[in-house]
Amino acid sequence: MDRKTSRSASLRLTILIAGVMVLVSLGGLWFQYGQVARAFDARQIEALQADLDGYSALYDQRRIPALRQAMEFRARTQVGYERVFLLLDKQQQFLGGNIPSWPEGVEITAQGFKADPVQWFDYTLPNGEAGRYMGVARSLPGGFPILVATSLTQKQALMADMRATIALAAVIMVALSIVAGWLVSRLVITRIDRVNRLADRVAGGELGARIPGARSDDEFGQLETHVHDMLDRIETLQNATARLSDNIAHELRTPLNRIRQGLDRVEGQDAVVDGLKAELNDTVRVFEALLDIASAEAATGDMPSLVPVNLSELCEQMFDLYEPLGEERELRVSAEIAPDLWIVGDRALVSQLLANLLDNALKFTAPGDAVTLSLQEAGERHRLSISDTGPGVPQELRDRLFEHFSRGEPARGVKGHGLGLALVRAIAARHGAKLRILPQNKGFAVECLWPRVDAM
Repeated sequence: MDRKTSRSASLRLTILIAGVMVLVSLGGLWFQYGQVARAFDARQIEALQADLDGYSALYDQRRIPALRQAMEFRARTQVGYERVFLLLDKQQQFLGGNIPSWPEGVEITAQGFKADPVQWFDYTLPNGEAGRYMGVARSLPGGFPILVATSLTQKQALMADMRATIALAAVIMVALSIVAGWLVSRLVITRIDRVNRLADRVAGGELGARIPGARSDDEFGQLETHVHDMLDRIETLQNATARLSDNIAHELRTPLNRIRQGLDRVEGQDAVVDGLKAELNDTVRVFEALLDIASAEAATGDMPSLVPVNLSELCEQMFDLYEPLGEERELRVSAEIAPDLWIVGDRALVSQLLANLLDNALKFTAPGDAVTLSLQEAGERHRLSISDTGPGVPQELRDRLFEHFSRGEPARGVKGHGLGLALVRAIAARHGAKLRILPQNKGFAVECLWPRVDAM
């Protein structure tokens, strides 16, 4: 996993964890905020209802004089306007209370001892202060309106304090959630990154690579164990296949060489002997090519054994070698080689790769066709391409062109075994180069992107 991807995954996981924690916490705090508001209202409504019921009972027992006397006494003894109350006569004139007039918008919907709906209203007090109130009102038997209300100033202050506390808690929770989310995400990403680094090493050819250190008993530890078991199995199978192929090639090459030597001593029947020797030589070349491919594939990922190579110089040398062959076939051979481009590689293998590609280009083109060798700088890599204007490769063959013994219909009449490009692929993989076929309207073009190094 590269750093950009790792940071992106870590950031997303951090935001997700922090977001969930903050939303859950804020949801709980907001629910508590609503509960406090509802509890405050319920207690106040209960108190208001009790006051109004008390006044109604006093009126029922001792009528208006006693009720007015009780209200006047409370008005004299109460400090401030936390609780307001008012009694009017049938003509809506003041009889008692601590406010002079009926609040605008307050309606009387209940009479006697019926339940009174809670009403909210704004009111300007005799001292000039305006406030928000919550109250209950009813009409006493005989048509006397009465109102009892409480100021919401205390509730508003309490709710404001709670909102400030929630806001502060939200800031703290966001900070703590981000820290916690980052720690959790780093723990998860680090464990995943261990497996990704192993996968990168294995993809680079290090089949023997393993995750260092002891494995835990959690799901990540089980994943690492399964990955190790899988790699052990793959490595065992690949080593067995490589040993079998190597042994077959070596064991067959020896008797074939002996047969060839024996044919050299046969006298007479020169035509038959020469034909048999040609077939044997061809077979030996196949085995040697298979051994070269197996050797290159086995060394994939072994970068410490490679050395700096001047790719520009090597391309020029190989072009000088093959240019006369192209001219003999009446081909237009050209090269565009940027100077002093270096790679880390095996000079002999890179030369073999160039030879195979150039040989293919020359073999599968007709007089008058063009063959171009190009080497240019392309960012962090060097772009090597060899193209021609020959018959090209059928689309259905392109996906398996670099496989062993892969030959298209145009190659049926040309000498070869279909191992040249398989060796090219193995050599490119050995050097960490990216190989691909370029789209062409006419002919064939292959591109190889080599990891660059600074000029030596």
